[in-house]
Amino acid sequence: MNGIDGPIAHEADVLIIGSGPVGCTFARKLVEAGRSVLMIDAGAQLSRRYGEHLKNSYLFQKNIDLFVSVIKGNLLPLSTATNREPVLTLDPSAFSYDPDKYAGFSLRNQNPEQRKHLNLPAAAATYAVGGMATHWTCAVPRFHPEVERRYGGQDYPIDEKEMDKLYDEAESLLARNTSVFASSARHLLVKRVLQRAGEGLDDVTELPLAVSDRADSAQTSAVTWSAADTVLGELADPAHTPSQGSFTLLPEHQCVRLEITGSGKHQKVRHAVVRNLRDVREEVRLRAETYVVACGVIPTPQLLFNSGVTLPALGRYLTEQPMSFCQVVLQQEHMDHIEEILRAESGATPGTATGSASGGGDDPAGTAADRVARYRAAQLKRLHSGDKCADPVPFPPDERDPNLALLVTEQRPWHCQIHRDAFTYGAVPPNVDPRLIVDLRWFGISRPRPENKVTFSRSLRDTFDMPQPTFHFCLDEAERKETDRMNEHMLRTASALGGFMPGSEPVFLTPGLPLHIAGATRMGANPLNSVVDEYSKVWNIDNLYLGGNGLHPFGNASNPTLTSVATAVHAADTIVKGHPGH
Repeated sequence: MNGIDGPIAHEADVLIIGSGPVGCTFARKLVEAGRSVLMIDAGAQLSRRYGEHLKNSYLFQKNIDLFVSVIKGNLLPLSTATNREPVLTLDPSAFSYDPDKYAGFSLRNQNPEQRKHLNLPAAAATYAVGGMATHWTCAVPRFHPEVERRYGGQDYPIDEKEMDKLYDEAESLLARNTSVFASSARHLLVKRVLQRAGEGLDDVTELPLAVSDRADSAQTSAVTWSAADTVLGELADPAHTPSQGSFTLLPEHQCVRLEITGSGKHQKVRHAVVRNLRDVREEVRLRAETYVVACGVIPTPQLLFNSGVTLPALGRYLTEQPMSFCQVVLQQEHMDHIEEILRAESGATPGTATGSASGGGDDPAGTAADRVARYRAAQLKRLHSGDKCADPVPFPPDERDPNLALLVTEQRPWHCQIHRDAFTYGAVPPNVDPRLIVDLRWFGISRPRPENKVTFSRSLRDTFDMPQPTFHFCLDEAERKETDRMNEHMLRTASALGGFMPGSEPVFLTPGLPLHIAGATRMGANPLNSVVDEYSKVWNIDNLYLGGNGLHPFGNASNPTLTSVATAVHAADTIVKGHPGH
């Protein structure tokens, strides 16, 4: 933690490390308060505006399954256990060596310290301006107050009433919406079928999403997905000059270390040591009054470890969601009776529904039923006239995807998403009409235990020349039983909708694949079992704040981004007003 001499290349009121929605929340709030903000990210800028959602591209709006390759290309695995199996079919004359003699050698960034059965092999980080929000699902539910904001007799570090206010602001920053898909015939059919399926499914509701209609929504089913640029607002335009404060973003600049001075409970970050990844010979020192690290749930504690931070909870109390998945093809019976199913709920008779062709009006289900009836009749007329290009699927092509949820309850402590989206799994075969496909993703919960942790090597380095992370994680018996109960619930939901699509039958996904790890820099009231206080300030370091999913202390089944943005709002307000402990 000793300081090093050298020229200070840049100075600002606040240095923010990481440019995802959480870092951008800090930036927007602090610039609005008149602060000069310098933001850096190890990743490249992939869009004209800082941190746009790549799924907003016209191509991916037309064919969401093509977006899978974008997601895969932007995920860097964090810990891959070494594979020492010999290549038995290798030409005998080719170079070879005894792997037992070189057991610690790291090949292609594999991790010889990683035990396979304790790994989260699908855990990954995104290195790009905008972070993982360049390709996220945009699901933004609130944490359940009893299940996810209370555990083991402990309340969430931030007061419940205060959290509700923070959630309101976070939802505004992310442009939360539940109406964009709500009038779609596909969405309404799935919703009505589940509502009639009985207890445990009848509370199905719209999935809260960070999304908005486009200006041309009357002519297209395309939407605008929120991302880091949404949070930044006008600051996302590189040419924008704010009326107060200032904002600068440096892509491909990696913070490798924070130089920390002082000792005990009175430490401060003196400056950040940063590499220019476009020219790694260039190392600069960035100085600020306040430092914010929000560069990912694993890279954040990794940076703290490399900076000499030794808090006992750092990297411990790790949680991740067990997850089950399947895809179903809607039942023939549902498709044959779409109009009747929708009208039975709306009370409308054929031809009497009001509203625009794309909207809901006063009776969205009746309007959707009329759209389907008109389209079905038109296609049958084409078919009967000998036109073999008639569409056999009665949904009009511009009907938006279903986006529904069964939210966490005390009796059902898992989060359920019933929708369509691109992931690194569950691609639709080209001979199956995607309008018939519904994805079911069920997210469970694991609870914090100190033995579930990520550690950082003192000898091995990762792709970015930082200490290699190693996972030590497993579910306990109670969590495994609850996950089995969760899977049974998913199967019952699937059976109400249709049959399993070949290749996407029910499966538990590879640990880490939800990409919702939490707890590694958890928030709490005690420096012995947490890393930051309720204001997101690192214990004992007066000018260092953290942000991101790593702060959530109790485990969560719901998607964590909204809550992460809410805690960042709280922390940014604290930086502006001054920490109560100072």
